[in-house]
Amino acid sequence: MFKKILIANRGEIACRVIATAKKMGIVTVAVYSDADKDARFVQLADEAVRLGPPPSRESYLLADKIIEACKQTGAEAVHPGYGFLSENEGFARKLEEQGIVFIGPKHPAIAAMGDKIASKKLALAAKVNTIPGYNDPIDTAEQAVEIAKDIGYPVMIKASAGGGGKGLRVAFDDKEAFEGYTACRNEARNAFGDDRVFIEKFVEQPRHIEIQVLGDGHGNVVYLNERECSIQRRHQKVIEEAPSPFISDQTRKAMGEQAVALAKAVGYQSAGTVEFVVGKEQDFYFLEMNTRLQVEHPVTELITGLDLVEQMIRVAAGEKLSFAQKDVQREGWAMECRINAEDPFRNFLPSTGRLVRFEPPTQDLFQGQASTGLGVRVDTGVVDGGEIPMYYDSMIAKLIVHGKDRNDAIARMREALNGFVIRGVQSNIPFQAALLAHPQFVSGDFNTGFIAEHYAHGFKAEDVPHADPAFLLALAVHLHMFYRNRASGLQGQFWEGFKRLPRREFTVCTLGEGGANRYVPAQVGETAPGQPTSITIQLPEGDKTYQLSVDKVLGDARVTGSVDGKPFTAQMSRGAGKNPLAIRVAHNGTQLDVIVMHPRTAELHQLMPYKAPPDMSKFVLSPMPGLLVQVAVKAGQEVKAGERVAVIEAMKMENVLFASADGVVKEIRAEQGASLAVDQPIVEFE
Repeated sequence: MFKKILIANRGEIACRVIATAKKMGIVTVAVYSDADKDARFVQLADEAVRLGPPPSRESYLLADKIIEACKQTGAEAVHPGYGFLSENEGFARKLEEQGIVFIGPKHPAIAAMGDKIASKKLALAAKVNTIPGYNDPIDTAEQAVEIAKDIGYPVMIKASAGGGGKGLRVAFDDKEAFEGYTACRNEARNAFGDDRVFIEKFVEQPRHIEIQVLGDGHGNVVYLNERECSIQRRHQKVIEEAPSPFISDQTRKAMGEQAVALAKAVGYQSAGTVEFVVGKEQDFYFLEMNTRLQVEHPVTELITGLDLVEQMIRVAAGEKLSFAQKDVQREGWAMECRINAEDPFRNFLPSTGRLVRFEPPTQDLFQGQASTGLGVRVDTGVVDGGEIPMYYDSMIAKLIVHGKDRNDAIARMREALNGFVIRGVQSNIPFQAALLAHPQFVSGDFNTGFIAEHYAHGFKAEDVPHADPAFLLALAVHLHMFYRNRASGLQGQFWEGFKRLPRREFTVCTLGEGGANRYVPAQVGETAPGQPTSITIQLPEGDKTYQLSVDKVLGDARVTGSVDGKPFTAQMSRGAGKNPLAIRVAHNGTQLDVIVMHPRTAELHQLMPYKAPPDMSKFVLSPMPGLLVQVAVKAGQEVKAGERVAVIEAMKMENVLFASADGVVKEIRAEQGASLAVDQPIVEFE
């Protein structure tokens, strides 16, 4: 077994590999960019070597520097994680030439599966179901149209070297095939330096289901069941689960056996994933093989009780698999939500900056733990007070739960999301909560078009309605009383004789957009010491009474307790929306900003005029923190609506800003190359 390994990656996956290596008694070496010098994975590793400046091309993508770090530290092997150089055949070959073990498949297998056209030909030879299509490079848009007509619309036009949704278009007619081919080829050339494009049949109402395989260097290959990855946004996975709620045992077995056949055909060693598209009649077709560890591997670990990173390390060290296909378990139901630093209410724009507060829910399960126990696991590369840099992907953490069945897993995940505290940057937790509550998701009736269908115009607050919004008002009253009673107690200590009498009647003002506030009376009933507080919320449609008991400590963002005898977890913060009097309560993805006040104060509050924010329509503002890579206009220039104004780069994505109306540029307010804050002016129009 190896004595020392280097992790050629960053963030949560670097932490994940370190956890297993420590369990196995292996010394770990981290490599880092300047942006990550204080990151969690650097602190967890036994040794760390600087690679270079923050951009990936100057740090994590420098194969020669990583090999140099191996020699410098005496690392015998490299685990590449996912992304960066994990599927780079040249990197794996260079390591092998230097006598350093690549903890992954051999480089010929990476090369064979990394080319989508070559991999489809290999799949056909291995008798794996493949989608009808034309698997040779296509030279012209006219040829693409003829091929598409032969296959039959709809078709999918894909770049051979594509990935992450880049270089992919769906065409339903000749015009879309012509334009899609041209767009794919240009996009692929710019993104991958390879403009080869092929066409295949588009499977309608498709599900994205992948099979986890594991092979050793002795000819043994097994499949570790499947993962359902159909909940995607712009071809990026959002929620993954294992097993799939859709496929039958017969389909599972057939897919698994074909995945094993393909892995054996390329002499696959290590963990890998064979991805399939599955039609509504459970007809399935090979998509591609990912020759690395997947982001969503924890859901497989929880239902099988296997540590996949440990298996990868053992295989790379030359060991045989210690189990056969018949020994693979499938216990319970696992689910993973990717918690990303993005604002779902602003079209999922990246959100970078400092994590002012980071409190994951309580964990029962941990990285590197080979167990099928039930509970919650959090895989993350950040800590409280850490930085979410603009240079890398937006993932903050992976929240994983394991339940006895699918409904139990959903319930555990919703409760865990309620208790996941993130402050300082925006996160997609409200969006995840909405997905988990959607009836079609709960029933398992969805496909890869689910998010595009139900959130075609973006995600809004009304997309995640609370089942009982009056409960949030009652909770706000309870929390207001907690702070008021504490203040009264202190007042009594320092100004004896001036202590206020406890108040029982309140008005709850829910703060709305543009000053559209809602005022609801509330009354607190008499309760015996130690008994739940009785709070009555007076609604137009009838009063609602809640028996509330809350465990609250001063400064807690997470609130636990019981309502009418049932446990709950929620979140609260004071001074919400820049209003020092407001309390923000959040539960099941719904967020309310409220002020709890004396009824007479509420009467006066309603008379206060609304102060509208300043008119910023003459400005182009930065919608996110990021790097201003281009200003496409200059002072005095006439600009038409829809013309490009600026380009901002954040989290590996370029975001183009366009003019919303015709106008003349008055002033450039930010220089190219500047680091921008949210709502910072870039261009001002006359």
